[in-house]
Amino acid sequence: MRTLIPIADGCEEMEAVIVTDILRRAKWDVVLAGISGDDPVTASRGVVLIPDAQWDELVLMDFDLIVLPGGLEGTDALCKHDGVQETLRVFDVAEKWIAAICAAPLALHTAGVLEDRVFTCYPGIEKEMGRTDRSDDLVVIDQNIITSQGPGTAFDFALALIEKIDSAEAADAVRAGLLY
Repeated sequence: MRTLIPIADGCEEMEAVIVTDILRRAKWDVVLAGISGDDPVTASRGVVLIPDAQWDELVLMDFDLIVLPGGLEGTDALCKHDGVQETLRVFDVAEKWIAAICAAPLALHTAGVLEDRVFTCYPGIEKEMGRTDRSDDLVVIDQNIITSQGPGTAFDFALALIEKIDSAEAADAVRAGLLY
């Protein structure tokens, strides 16, 4: 499974790192893409992340899944990045997998792909979308879109991605290795 994770200054490091780690344990090809080039990204708590690639150098349709980590500043960058927004719309039309955690469902909303979808996000973010219908479930799957609530749900989120997209057996194998 070829997975794209765009990162920007202010992204939530737990969500970016935990999801990347767990998906790589499932033997998925995960690429952390810097949306502002290949400079190091300073996450929301000061952890410095090094992108694997620059967003602008990737062939985006070669990916099967895009995963957006949250963090308010990072999410704001994803909402404003024309390439990320267009990729979300194209992936949705192509019925490719789209996933977002914490504040990042706001970027899905900005791209117009959450309309008429069941979703979850960090509590309160739904108000920025003008919505009141956020699910209280830790992870929500609606067609090709998977959302989750925040840093504390990153393990559940990543394992749900593996279970839904790959198999329950693959998710169970990773879960067992994590002692989770």
